Amino acid sequence: MKRFATAKWQGAGKDGKGQMSTQSTVLNQSQYSYHSRFEEGVGTNPEELVAAAHAGCFSMKLSFVLGAAGFTPDTIDTRCEITLENGAITLSHLIVKATVPGIGKEKFDECVADAKVNCPISKSLNTTITCDATLA
Repeated sequence: MKRFATAKWQGAGKDGKGQMSTQSTVLNQSQYSYHSRFEEGVGTNPEELVAAAHAGCFSMKLSFVLGAAGFTPDTIDTRCEITLENGAITLSHLIVKATVPGIGKEKFDECVADAKVNCPISKSLNTTITCDATLA
């Protein structure tokens, strides 16, 4: 399987602007800029997209891990906070809240740990990954 996205940048770093698009067209010439990345400007930014990818990938992996353990989650809500410091992503912090009928906290934590290490986005990141997990 291969997926792709494109980015086009025009101009200097602080004053330039860009557009990102994805194969699925979920992003279709979505704007990004210095202001959307480092300030509160309108548009997306690479770190926000990494956070979305990590939250989505982790949630799906956790669902598969729970299924393999004999549990079907009702919901898995994951927030991912990406920290960018000195030009590098230094932390990806996952905050997960899940409703999983019949599972105990110890087994749930075991499944979360497995998903954190083994989701494809976790495997691709060269940074510290932390996780806070709550079982509802």
